[in-house]
Amino acid sequence: MPIAIAIHGGAGTIRRADLNPERELAYRAGLEAALDAGLVALQKGARALDAVQAAVVVLEDDPLFNAGRGGVFNDRGEVELEAALMDGRTRAAGSVTGVRGVRNPVRLARAVMEHTPHVTLGFKAADALAARLGLPIEPPEYFHTDSRWQALRNELARLGAGGAASQASEQDRHGTVGAVALDMHGGLAAATSTGGRTAKMAGRVGDTPVFGAGTWADETVAVSCTGHGEWFVRCAVAHEISARMRLGGAGVVDAADEVVMRELPRIGGAEASGGVIAVDATGRVAMPFNSEGMYRACVDALGNRVVAIHR
Repeated sequence: MPIAIAIHGGAGTIRRADLNPERELAYRAGLEAALDAGLVALQKGARALDAVQAAVVVLEDDPLFNAGRGGVFNDRGEVELEAALMDGRTRAAGSVTGVRGVRNPVRLARAVMEHTPHVTLGFKAADALAARLGLPIEPPEYFHTDSRWQALRNELARLGAGGAASQASEQDRHGTVGAVALDMHGGLAAATSTGGRTAKMAGRVGDTPVFGAGTWADETVAVSCTGHGEWFVRCAVAHEISARMRLGGAGVVDAADEVVMRELPRIGGAEASGGVIAVDATGRVAMPFNSEGMYRACVDALGNRVVAIHR
């Protein structure tokens, strides 16, 4: 069986005009490291579930990306993280929302899947599970990055002056990491992790931990999303791609393009921006986005390797 993997570091990219060569190299290095972590796992025979987790952990540990250590701040100046993970072969799934000190929320999502009878756990209960299972916990300063703090101050000032939330910069509106993979046993899996939106209301839940919206995997396709989460929930983006493939006979590229480039804007207009990564059971990869850019990388079933940021 072929193997394939795709990852994303969010559709909230720095504008091309503002991305200097050093910064671009740093982002590309982060994407390469995450891609290789998942790819090496697949090449050694690991399950897709383990490969996507390995890739996402690398991105959660990289402060450049809005997940884990690089998570953005909510309107109270706190970091509330979300993550989800799903096994396409069994439909086993786990997700967390509103977690604070867990170093790698994707590992906690895996723990919810494997150590509880539930699918989603949030806030203090999720943090308590992490502590009980001995998952790495970090102090608040671990998650503090100067760039994210300045972004919060700028956004609060802009909102205080009467600016609309929809007018925020793309980098502040979006920010998620994710991975999808096909293993040599024919299994598909998806994982997603995020800090959400800069200056979001404390307690806000986005699309990442909502299965069928920001994360989905079944026997047909694995999908991880990034974008304006409220619209991804309303359009059930991840499951919609699967449905168009399973029930309508569409290929992964056509299904993903149709949902991201047409359905999302049709429902949400310019606010419904973002993108997805998807891989099907043959190892074909789709990575469409309707925003200025999306941090992304993949190796498909033919061995074609792509690492890109803008169009």
